[in-house]
Amino acid sequence: MAPAPRPVVIDTDPGVDDALALCLALRSSELRVEAITTVAGNVPVGVATRNVLRILDLLRPVPRPLIAQGASEPLRRPLQVAAEVHGEDGLGGATALLEPDGRPRYPDPPIGPDRTDAPDLLAEMAERFAGRLTVITLGPLTNLALALQSHGPLLRKVGQVVAMGGALRVPGNVTPVAEFNVWVDPEAAAEVLQAGLPLRLVGLDVTHQVRLSASDLPPLPDTPVARFIRDITGQTLAWCERVEGGGMPLHDPLAVAAAADPTLFAWEALPLRVETRGEHTTGMTVADLRPGRRERSGSACEVASAVEAERARRFVLERLWRSSS
Repeated sequence: MAPAPRPVVIDTDPGVDDALALCLALRSSELRVEAITTVAGNVPVGVATRNVLRILDLLRPVPRPLIAQGASEPLRRPLQVAAEVHGEDGLGGATALLEPDGRPRYPDPPIGPDRTDAPDLLAEMAERFAGRLTVITLGPLTNLALALQSHGPLLRKVGQVVAMGGALRVPGNVTPVAEFNVWVDPEAAAEVLQAGLPLRLVGLDVTHQVRLSASDLPPLPDTPVARFIRDITGQTLAWCERVEGGGMPLHDPLAVAAAADPTLFAWEALPLRVETRGEHTTGMTVADLRPGRRERSGSACEVASAVEAERARRFVLERLWRSSS
């Protein structure tokens, strides 16, 4: 008998790889998506919320998760988006596509979010499900930091946080040392990493090893979901090929995979800090790798230090392409 699915809340800023991650989460029997909260990051928060609603209109999960819009800017600095990677709409320009009869292929959702208080909803869900709840963060950690500030005792009831972010032993992807989600709001990341939450970090050390290439896309998408994935990935695949010389790293889908099947990864407990003031190092995730230090730290989190790359790749792609509407 299969175990009951784990209740999860996904905090996200879609973003092409966020969209893939949401599709993956909604197609993973190990997880039950109770709520989705949005945050400014890859795109402004209003765009992120519309993209979540588009994805739910496409997949039509039953029951439908609650949707709450969250922070519109980082804690202490201006928002920096990633339109050059994800497009102005966050979906690689897919919202401009038209059907043969002239109708938008992915129209604006007819309704808005259920709520506009994402940090409050995160705390409510942590209290409701207590140690059973997993929070998966796919964007900047602003909403989680705000929830800690306002509802610290409630949020500390969460069972686990799985966060996509950071670069420890590898270069960053937005500066030489910083990964995008941490760099956008380093103050929020610093607060969350020092809060003592049961935290697993899935960063560039593993996500750059698992990539989507154009040859992975079906030539004739036979379902609406497959067509959507093909439509949204073209711009990001082209950017990755031009700038990084390879396929598109499956950053956010791997955070969902880590929540669904942590055996895909090797985990290492490390004390971490986030640099918030360095002229050249803001957003850097700093691990204390000195012998003996990790054992003496009371604030270590678990970091994905290695991944079974081909097994993880199959895990993601087989669920994204499975035959269903």
